[in-house]
Amino acid sequence: MKSSELSGIYRAYIACLNSQDWHSLDRFVGDDVIHNGRRIGISGYRDMLTRDFEQIPDLHFDIELLVCDPPHVASRLAFDCTPKGTFLGLDIDGKRVAFAENVIYRFQAGKIAEVWSVIDKAAIEAQL
Repeated sequence: MKSSELSGIYRAYIACLNSQDWHSLDRFVGDDVIHNGRRIGISGYRDMLTRDFEQIPDLHFDIELLVCDPPHVASRLAFDCTPKGTFLGLDIDGKRVAFAENVIYRFQAGKIAEVWSVIDKAAIEAQL
């Protein structure tokens, strides 16, 4: 797969997340997806994302940086949102925060097979 094709798939995946089109998620994520070293499968991945949107009703994924080197995608995602209650163990309770997530994906057969994700928690703590 070419970098431009992989970039298009990734951008469509992010659009799927932003529209919360959970029925289409399996077009982008493999059945046995691994997240940060743990095999959670597509149902666990969907559950993780729906929980994120429950905790952060105004969640929006904004691609700040995108690098494609098939079969990998590296992305820096920017967020400016208002989590309710506790988020990442921090008492945010509706305060607006901006932070980034650095994430690397491994694609297999055109779908996400593995994800390594790190959220910049220190950036959130600095705003509290």
